[in-house]
Amino acid sequence: MRQPGFVINAPNLLTLFRILATPLFIIFLIREQFGMALLVFSLAGITDGLDGLLARAFNQKTVLGAHLDPVADKLLLTSAFVALAIQGLIPSWLAVIVISRDVLILLGIAMLALFHVEFEVHPSPISKCTTAAQLAAVFLSLLSVQFPSVLPATAPTHWLTAALTTLSGLHYTYVGIRILHASDPKDSP
Repeated sequence: MRQPGFVINAPNLLTLFRILATPLFIIFLIREQFGMALLVFSLAGITDGLDGLLARAFNQKTVLGAHLDPVADKLLLTSAFVALAIQGLIPSWLAVIVISRDVLILLGIAMLALFHVEFEVHPSPISKCTTAAQLAAVFLSLLSVQFPSVLPATAPTHWLTAALTTLSGLHYTYVGIRILHASDPKDSP
């Protein structure tokens, strides 16, 4: 059960940390301080798993957390993929796939809101795997700058991330169409 309102608890503070860490991460990338960027990104990535774990373990799920967590993920990962693609550390095609999926999801949410369709956002298992793959792709790409021996592991991670991101986008499209179709009064018996 989610706590109502804007409760600030440990999981929500970790999510806020991830949001606030994103500009710092990007500044380090722009300055080509890849070691510091890797450190900030790693801490932010750890908070991504830790906030959900704490919320479930201590029954601290909140409405605020349910909305902030995906925003924090999108902010961090979209910023990372754009910046790393510009610097040539992640293939630009991968950044396009990642960002296109997120835009597709946002357009779907906007459509549902436009048609006044009530829905609850629940991350799917494929979406959770996608986020993990995207975090791994960014992490390995940054790590490969510091440790070139890691470079061979980046390409398979990029392809896996592209595949999972595409599957997740298709899954959310399917779910969105089903929600929209189910809400159509013409289809009611």
